[in-house]
This record gives sequence, structure tokens and C-alpha cells, in this order.
Amino acid sequence: MAETDLPADSDPFDAIVDAPFDAALSERYLVYALSTITARSLPDLRDGLKPVHRRLLWAMRQLKLDPASAFKKSARVVGDVIGKYHPHGDASVYDAMVRLAQDFALRYPLVEGQGNFGNVDGDNAAAYRYTEARLTKTALELMAGLDEGTVDFIPTYNGEEVEPDIFPGLFPNLLANGASGIAVGMATSIPSHNVAEIIDATLELIDNPHVSHERLMELFHGPDFPTGGQVVDSAAAISEAYRTGRGSFRLRGRFHAPEAKDAEDVAAGIERLGGGQWQLVISEIPYQVAKGKLIEQIAQAIADRKLPILEDVRDESDEQIRIVLVPKSRNVDPELLKESLYKLTDLEIRFSLNMNVLDATRTPMVMGLKELLDNWTAAQIDILQRRTQHRLDKIASRLELVRGYIIAFLNLDRVIEIIRTEDEPKPLMMAEFELTDRQAEAILNMRLRSLRKLEEMELKREQDALLAEQDELEQLLGSPARQRTRLKRDLRDLRKAYAEDTTLGRRRTLIAEAAPVVEFSMDAMIEKAPVTVILSQKGWIRAASGHVPLDQEFKYKEGDGLAFICHAQTTDKLLLVADNGRFFTLGCDKLPGARGFGDPVRTMIDLETEAGIAAMLVYKAGGRLLLASTIGKGFIAEMDELLAETRKGRQVVNLKDGAALRVVREIAPAHDHIACVGDNRKLVVFNLEELPVMSRGQGVTLQRYRDGGLSDATTFTLADGLSWQMGGSGERTRTETEIGLWKVARGGAGRMPPQGFPKSGRFD
Repeated sequence: MAETDLPADSDPFDAIVDAPFDAALSERYLVYALSTITARSLPDLRDGLKPVHRRLLWAMRQLKLDPASAFKKSARVVGDVIGKYHPHGDASVYDAMVRLAQDFALRYPLVEGQGNFGNVDGDNAAAYRYTEARLTKTALELMAGLDEGTVDFIPTYNGEEVEPDIFPGLFPNLLANGASGIAVGMATSIPSHNVAEIIDATLELIDNPHVSHERLMELFHGPDFPTGGQVVDSAAAISEAYRTGRGSFRLRGRFHAPEAKDAEDVAAGIERLGGGQWQLVISEIPYQVAKGKLIEQIAQAIADRKLPILEDVRDESDEQIRIVLVPKSRNVDPELLKESLYKLTDLEIRFSLNMNVLDATRTPMVMGLKELLDNWTAAQIDILQRRTQHRLDKIASRLELVRGYIIAFLNLDRVIEIIRTEDEPKPLMMAEFELTDRQAEAILNMRLRSLRKLEEMELKREQDALLAEQDELEQLLGSPARQRTRLKRDLRDLRKAYAEDTTLGRRRTLIAEAAPVVEFSMDAMIEKAPVTVILSQKGWIRAASGHVPLDQEFKYKEGDGLAFICHAQTTDKLLLVADNGRFFTLGCDKLPGARGFGDPVRTMIDLETEAGIAAMLVYKAGGRLLLASTIGKGFIAEMDELLAETRKGRQVVNLKDGAALRVVREIAPAHDHIACVGDNRKLVVFNLEELPVMSRGQGVTLQRYRDGGLSDATTFTLADGLSWQMGGSGERTRTETEIGLWKVARGGAGRMPPQGFPKSGRFD
């Protein structure tokens, strides 16, 4: 027994039900979840509307806000909706109404607004006391047939009014305007589409119920967003998304420069200026991306130096979007700039497809394109049948009256006599002329002036017309083929208003797979320029402009001097190798200039306190390095595997027992042998193929020692001989071609080097 049904003198605690908490909670949560799914978040596939939108349009129809009438305050509409049909907050109802009026939010707006209804910049609409609204022609097409018995009417929340269960119009609103919403445990996301394409696909499905999905996709090309843009996915990916009802699309803004002189520049969005300068023009932005937010993202990318090839961004929009991008120099690749914007900003977004809708039984399910069109067609056939039956009932009712009028006309004098002489003429008329109650009542209710209208020929013509229409409708109701033909005819009539050559029907979104473009990378953003990189003994690094002579004198802090120097480009990556086997990567464009002493390299990388820099070299794609430690172990490393993404670097050489990284040498492509010399001045030469290629490790033994360790190692071409620096002021190089005595297998002890080998035990 409910608490409200208890007697007045009863104890209210008697209404308490003893039940498990989890069962009570799940039961109530299920009710809430079902309410959210069926009455708030998911659209009905038959009219593509959620209850709040349906109630808004119904309230506006009740207020007679058709396209030909005057506007009325939005506050009046919102008040009627929340007072009669939708007992929720006014803010949520007004927000829903605003969206129905925004031509950048809905492909085919259902409300025509007057006043500030927001804009594509992301600004909000004015308060509802300032704006006015009325229905659009599209909304009337969606609601067509409400007075023809096509749908059921259900009581409102308080039982004082009625509202339509769905809208019966032929306008395919679900796909045409799309829908989005998040329910409990499920969501929906349907983009807008072109009405002409929807109708073409539907006509094909009506003609051939077993049509293939591939054939439908030849007619139904994909999304058609209000703000245009370009879907750049492949046709196969788009088709698969619509086959399953789930997927996503890559949507980009479009570049277009109508004022450009060259047709290619117009399509590419390039406006040529004087002196070889140019600028890019964005004319369309992705759906649901606020223009103001997009411009802020581009400006922030410039400020953060993520777009160093872009100088400025300007908003020159009026009614049409026009965002102007000014490159850093005229040598910038326009395609690279576009690709950079796609990667770094919302000029490219991903729009999800999840065609989760309520079917005719209010059951949520995800449908593919064919299944959805099939269900919508079946709903329209049902509406056609109900409209036909409703009209048949009207005809039968009118025929009954017309037959009575004909009888009255043929017996007009007698009818008048009965009315004049009888106190109760109705029973006598029904008995004498075999009239029904309705017929007799209609005759008695006629005014005298209407008697002149009782002309037999006119009544018989009306009767014949009604009988002919009745016969036609009965044939229609009894023939599924005729129903399909009628639906096709009505769809073709609707298509004329949304044809490709009309302003409203013209496709706005381009469906074209993205052509191969310049591969995007932040490195490509750097303007290429020569630099000379200097690293001091105490770890101060700098980059001088240009390729200056490597023996040029540079200034250092007191007690400091040159450690490493090399030529590079600002687009190069610099490899710093610590003697603990860890590799670090720096961009040459990020190095400080050479006007001062530079910056400590330890502020750029996380170099351990006790570690020093063993080598500095420029990264070369596909290059190889010889790495060897003081204990005589080493391996070959691919340069591509040595780049580090973070300040912590990458541990490449594993060192044990106090060993340090001694040798870091680049291996020339022609080199085929390796020479190692120990602290004991013994030399060993072996084939380079005996050394493994590793990405990380300790390596293998290069040379065996009894005392000391590795002094140096290098690679060379056996046919050219082994070379080393002689030292002294002349800096002469000596080459020894007869080295067969030192050529052994890897891991040998070796023998004393040729005469003239440096006492330092180094090859350079």
C-alpha cells in the first residue's frame, strides 16, 4: 500500500518496505536510466527528434508561428513549452530552441530566429526576452499530416493537454539534421546529411529491398555538415562506418581564395601579393569548432613557437568566414603550412558516427544505413496507411450526409411539411425516408438559406467524386505496391525543394580522400641555416652563425677551452655522448648564439654530475657508429636508434666495473675493417663483419689485454690501408697498406704497431 493510501490515523512507518538496498537501488536506477534513454538523449528514427525538440515545435505550431506569420517572443514559446509539455528548466529548453535556429548548427534549421541567436565564433545567444522566433518551411514539412490521423496523441505530464507521439512528416530529419546525445550507458552521434542524397538512397531501397550497401553508398556519399569542410577519409572507410553504424570521420576546414587570379590558387586558398609574397585563406571550418577558439589556437601555436613558419593570423570574416594566414617568408611550402595546422589545431577534427536510435517500439539500437532507411521507410508506409484510413473515414462520414441531402432534395416538400407539422419530426423522417440519425440531424440543422444549395446535380457530383476517391484510397490501402509508388512520388516532390541546384540543397561538405602531402614534422618547421657548434671543456655550448673555420679562436670563460666543434645546420639533430654510455639529443635550432659564452649543456640535458661528454656529432639518417669502452668491448650502433626524445637521454652502452665509453666514431659506408690499439700499444685488425649491430648492450670483446685497456679504435677500408696522424706541427697523415701481420680474428691480443705510430696510442 502506498503512503498516500494510508488512513489518516495510521502510523507512517507502516509504509516502510523492508527490501535489500542493492535491489532497491538497482530498480530505481533502472527507471532513471530508461527515462534518460527514451525520453531525453536518443532520437526517434521516425522523426529524428528528442522530446524537447518535438515539444518545442508542437508548441510553436499551437501558437500558429508558421513562416508567413509574425515572429513572437522566444520567452512566450519557452513558457508554453515548460508550462504545458516539458516540465524542465527554461535554460535547457531555450538552449534547444537556439540550436534549432542556428544555421551553423543545423543543416536544415527548423526555427527561424530574429535577434541574436549566437554565432560561429562561439558567442552565446541573447536571453529569450530579447529574441523572437517562428517555424521554418522545413519544420512544417516535418509536421505535415498531424491533423490527418497519422500519429497517436498522448497526454502531457499533467494530463491537461495532449501532444503528438511523433511527427509524421516526410522530411527525413534524423539523417538530414543529425543528432547527438549521451544517455546512461550509451550515446548517439549522427552527422547531418544531404536531403537529396537521402531521398535518392531511399528511392533505390524502395525499388530494390535487397539492394547492396555498396550501391546505396554510390548515391549516399556521406556527411554534409552545415559549416562545410572536407571529409578526407577513404571511400572504403566511410562505407564501412555506414555499414556498421559506428565509425568516425576526419573533417578538415577548407582553404579557398575566390579573389585569386589563378584557378589552382583559388582551390588551394592562396592569394598572391606583390613581390612574390602570398597568404592563405581559410573559408570553411570544421563542424562545431568555434571560429574564435580556432584563431586562438593558431595564435597560441605561433606564440609557443610550434608554428615558426607562420608569421600572423587575422580574422577578416563578415557573413562569410575568412581567416588569413601570413607565412614567415615566401619560401614556406603552403602544403606544409596546411598540414601543420591540421596537426596542431582544430582545423582538423575527428567526428564520431554512432547511429544509436530508438526504433518504432522505442527500443535503442545501433543501425547501419540500410537498416535505418528500411525502418524509416516502413514508418512512412505506416503513416501513409493511417492517413489513407483517416481520409476514408472522413469520406464515409461525408457520403452518409450527402446521401441524406439527396433524399431531402428529392422529397423537399414532404420534409418541409413534416418539420412544420410535427413536434418531433426526426423519428418520422427517419422512418419515412430510411435516414440514419446523423442524416436526419444534419437535415434538421440546416438553415433555410441552405435549402437553395440542395441541387441534385451538385450533390451527385460531390457523391461521385467522393466515391471515386474512396475507391482509389481503398485500392491504395489494399496494395503494398501502390503504397510504395505513392511514397516514391511524394519523396520525388519533396526532393525538388532540396535539389542540388537550390541554395538549401547544395552540398556543402566535400567528400574527397586527402592527397599525399608533405610529411609533417616539427623539424620541417625550422628555417635551414648553417651554424658552427662549439662545446667547451666545462660544458658550455653555443652555435655561431655560418660555417666558420674550425680552427678559429673563440672566447671562453677563464680556465675553460675548446672540447668539441663541428659544422651543422639549424635543422640538424646534435648527438651528445656521455662517457657513461648515455646518448642525448639536442636540436641545433635551440642552441644559444655565440655572442656570449653560451649556456651550460647540463641545463638542457639531465647529465649526471660525475659524467663527462665523450663525443659530439651531428645525426645522419642511416648512419652507423662504432662504440667501444675502455675494457675493450664494443659494437656497432645505428644512428636512427640513438635519438632520445627526452632530457634523460637514452642508455646505449652498458658499462661495468668502472669502465667508461672511450670510442665513438662514425663508420663510413665503404669501411670494411676495424683497428684497435690498447694502452699496451699492441694493434689488432679484423673484419668489421665480426662486430654485431646492437641497439643497446655491453658489446663483444674487440681486443684481449693482460694489462691496461683499450686506447683507441677506428674503422677503415682494407684496400686503402690504415692511416693515422703523425703529430707535430705538420699534422702529416701516414698510411700503412701492408697490415697483414696485424690482421687476426676478433679478440686477439695483437702486436706492436708499424713504425711511426703515435706514442699517444690514438689514430687522430
